Amino acid sequence: MNTQIQRPSQTKSFSTVFLIEMWERFGYYGMQALIVYYMVQRLGFPDERATLVWGAAAALIYVAPAIGGWIGDKILGTRRTMLMGAVVLAAGYALMVVPGQDTWFLFLALGVIVVGNGLFKANAGNLVRKIYEGDDSKIDSAFTIYYMAVNLGAMISQLATPVIKDYVNNLYHNDFGWHAAFAVCAVGLVVGLLNYAMMRASMAHIGSPPDDKPIDWGKFALVALGGVAVVFASAFILDHREVARLFVYIAGLVVLGIFGYLIAIGRKEDRPGLIAALVLVVQTMFYFIFYQQMSTSLSLFALRNVDPAFNVFGVHLWDWSPAQFQAFNPIWIFILSPILAWIYTAAGKRGKDLSIAAKFALGFAIVALGFFTYGAATHFAGPDGRVSSWLMVWGYAGISLGELLVSGLGLAMVARYVPASMGGFMMGAYFVASGISQYLGGVVASWASISGDQLTDPVASLPIYASLFNKLGFAALLCTVIAIAVLPLMKRLSAAHNEHRAAG
Repeated sequence: MNTQIQRPSQTKSFSTVFLIEMWERFGYYGMQALIVYYMVQRLGFPDERATLVWGAAAALIYVAPAIGGWIGDKILGTRRTMLMGAVVLAAGYALMVVPGQDTWFLFLALGVIVVGNGLFKANAGNLVRKIYEGDDSKIDSAFTIYYMAVNLGAMISQLATPVIKDYVNNLYHNDFGWHAAFAVCAVGLVVGLLNYAMMRASMAHIGSPPDDKPIDWGKFALVALGGVAVVFASAFILDHREVARLFVYIAGLVVLGIFGYLIAIGRKEDRPGLIAALVLVVQTMFYFIFYQQMSTSLSLFALRNVDPAFNVFGVHLWDWSPAQFQAFNPIWIFILSPILAWIYTAAGKRGKDLSIAAKFALGFAIVALGFFTYGAATHFAGPDGRVSSWLMVWGYAGISLGELLVSGLGLAMVARYVPASMGGFMMGAYFVASGISQYLGGVVASWASISGDQLTDPVASLPIYASLFNKLGFAALLCTVIAIAVLPLMKRLSAAHNEHRAAG
């Protein structure tokens, strides 16, 4: 009699993580679509402060998974920690629903979101790694589809929350529309948790060792107390620019120290993979400086210099809310992800797949094209200083395809090159690097801050934004050249890593 227990398929397990990630990102990107506008239009922040505060918040949100990954690996379990993060995130968005907020209350709510993302993000990605561990072509394909989950949730929420905000504000002639939109973000997390509860059986065999043991309530209490401390520390950092800058510098040194330490103490056969991962993490850091422009400089550009009307051959189709332009990023990624995943899998079967390092180089070149599209705004603008909405569509196409080739494969890079025993921790370190870059992206966006008459004069603000976008285009080209220059080194490191893994 065969008593072997039949485990759920990889596809079913992956679908469970895919769906909770989709709803978590629904909440996050719905909030991101509005947060800079909220600070500028509702709380009266100058452009520079709004972009720097959001840059610092994004840095904290992405740095926190370094600790969350370790908690998942060693303390509470990967599955448990991910679910705890989803609950905390729901609470963070719920706090933003409270009307009559002041600056400090907003910073506390963002602090709760920092803790929730720290517990959720690295562990969700690490579960995907565990599902497909050992199959490189499937890992690249799985993480590309996983990235589509991120952007499916983002697309829906970034289209919905600006409409909800405008509808409620206009209906009641007050500012509660902002808080109604944030409420939708909280609801997204609740839906994600309910969905996971229904499909949890497919994940019973996936996780880290602590998941297989009863929960240690003493350790749980320590994690909860630490989370409360991080909430208040995050609020303090957001309220003090110099502290935020110091925090980012320290985080950068910590990331380098982590890699240096692991390379030094690691087994000889693990070192080529770790060095390759370090090179790719540095390249990813440069990418996220460009990425952060979507919620900062490009968002404000859409507010002030883009005609909201969509016209085809002179026929007016619809108007687009400025905040909704960010949705073109996930829309393009949703369209392109399955195509790239199919290309990776097909090329892998024929042994002709490009290396991750080569995909990074190609990605930077395409990002450059996207920013040069925006930089050409001065040539396409009308007498009123506004450009067609279609410029945003095609600019986002370039940035989004570049994102898939760089950021979309960043998680796959960790899964491929980093030893399994360091998976959650290194996934966290990857997010720390991303967070540092998003703060720097906020600093770059502040170079295009406008004030006074420029706030209401598109003709005056247009050249300021176009100048920044052209500089970013040239910076992306420089990144392309550097990525191409390190390809021979990456080829040698990858060959050594694969040789040792095959021998093992």
